Amino acid sequence: MAEDKRGSKYLLITSLGALGVVFGDIGTSPLYAFRETFLVAEGLVVDPSTVYGILSLMFWSLILVVSIKYLAFVMRADNEGEGGIMALAALATDNRIKMGKRSRGTLLLVGLFGTALLYGDGVITPAISVLSAVEGLEVVAPHLESFVTPIAALIIIALFVIQRAGTAKVGAAFGPVMIVWFSTLAVLGVAQILNHPRIVTAVNPLYAIDFVRMHPKLSFLALGAVFLVVTGSEALYADMGHFGRRPIRLAWTVLVLPALLLNYFGQGALLIADPATIENPFYTLAPEWALIPLIVLATMATVIASQALISGAFSLTLQAVQLGYLPRLKIDHTSPREIGQIYIGTVNYLLMFTCIAVVFAFGSATSLAAAYGVAVTTTMVITTILLYVVMRRRWNWNPVFAAALTSAFLFVDLAFFGANILKVRDGGWFPLAVGVIVLLVMVTWQSGRARLRTRMRKGELSIERFIGSITEHPQDRIAGTAVYLYSQVGATPPALLTNMRHNGVLHETVLLVSIQWANVPRVLRVARSTVHSLGEGFYQVLLRYGFMERTDVPRALADITMVDFGFDPTDAVYLVGKETIVPTRANIFMRLRDKLFALMQRNARSAAEFFGLPIDDVIEVGSVLQL
Repeated sequence: MAEDKRGSKYLLITSLGALGVVFGDIGTSPLYAFRETFLVAEGLVVDPSTVYGILSLMFWSLILVVSIKYLAFVMRADNEGEGGIMALAALATDNRIKMGKRSRGTLLLVGLFGTALLYGDGVITPAISVLSAVEGLEVVAPHLESFVTPIAALIIIALFVIQRAGTAKVGAAFGPVMIVWFSTLAVLGVAQILNHPRIVTAVNPLYAIDFVRMHPKLSFLALGAVFLVVTGSEALYADMGHFGRRPIRLAWTVLVLPALLLNYFGQGALLIADPATIENPFYTLAPEWALIPLIVLATMATVIASQALISGAFSLTLQAVQLGYLPRLKIDHTSPREIGQIYIGTVNYLLMFTCIAVVFAFGSATSLAAAYGVAVTTTMVITTILLYVVMRRRWNWNPVFAAALTSAFLFVDLAFFGANILKVRDGGWFPLAVGVIVLLVMVTWQSGRARLRTRMRKGELSIERFIGSITEHPQDRIAGTAVYLYSQVGATPPALLTNMRHNGVLHETVLLVSIQWANVPRVLRVARSTVHSLGEGFYQVLLRYGFMERTDVPRALADITMVDFGFDPTDAVYLVGKETIVPTRANIFMRLRDKLFALMQRNARSAAEFFGLPIDDVIEVGSVLQL
């Protein structure tokens, strides 16, 4: 019983944290979704039939996309607790699944593109959310219009600066604010629904069907803005590793969904009573005396709205680094209890500066709404495709059921995608451009590392031959242990050959350590290491880590309990290779990519820091390689 109480208490605490991190994006859509629907579909008249039809579309979008697709099915596809499209791609392309090399590569590339697009979303979300809240000042005092953009930029700077505190602390601080926010949404909505109680009948899907039938072209355009009510769905999945599946589902069912529906229906009732309020239906819900407090609360909520995408970007970046698609970065783990809670300064500040540039470039929430949705809908389509592969190849679901379910999801996803793709010329190109750039960086790093490994293997000497040569020609050995980090198992590390050739140094004990990244978030400690004695004091050590783990080589070596293997961290020196890349290819495009790879290689976090090596005991052995 005590355990149940502790479990229930922890569930409530994590649900509160999830409110403060995960639901900000989807929870602030009432600020602009209804207004943008009529602005996007020019020619729509604010009359009861139109309002009922749009409300019905909003209601069923929330139910079908969030409650059913993501919470009921997509979040089942967790990679040992971790979510996000990259974790899903790792599940879909796992080596245990029988699949052709080309199919595996194609799926992985598709997953990488979906991941890259979320960075574009991570730039747009803070900008549109904060701008839409601060624009409430124009309702109170129109002469403050020129201050909206600078104020929004300052708020965004503050948001990114506090990220260093960690997701748990940020979520704990934001959680109570979001309880107030969602409660306020509900209260504002109920006040209007009581004036027009019939509005709740908009849950009937026939209203949506009639709206589409009567206005086929305009309803298709309106879908591009109706989609705004479900933006943040991918963030629910990407942030699953921060809080877990149960807290997210509990917070959605108990508070978030009811509050959103009550507010949207309240805005619908208001529009039927006074069509002129379409200029800003959200703030018009509130009495005049409550406008200033509501603007302050909305601004706080929109700051929190950005948190879901920022936290998701951190998680996706860590996964990309560990899986070899981005260079080593400084990653801070901010929670001793939840390993998924991390902070990556490089990503944080790149997002911040890009977001501020977007705020000044677009200038208003309406302009940004045109850019919003293209990247997210593309990612949602990719998620559905990868989910089908997982259903069939990993879960072994009935092919008819899996195909029927996927077809239903794709029908909704492609409808939203088609409506949003029309926005490309009006700003939708921006998140797509960000996605393409990020994808180019990922593919360049992965292919560059593969070519570098191939180049280093030319003339490679097997470790058996090396040990055989020193057996035939004994060398003077110095006391202590040398740890050589090299990815290729069974090969002699170039740093070892260079050290022997130029310094004539060979230690009594030599550990050849290779790091292997698994397609799972974490590897059990008992499965962490494999050791093979090679003779003459040489040992081949393979260390396995999951893509959400912090690497600590000295600790992993100290944990090895092999009988004739004794590792003393105080008596060890670590030798790591450092390659300088010289691009040589004649093709201009390929040469530029090689230069980009060389730039990333130079600026990557040092191997010593990344692998948790004691800085004072590390020796870097350099080499120059032509690519």
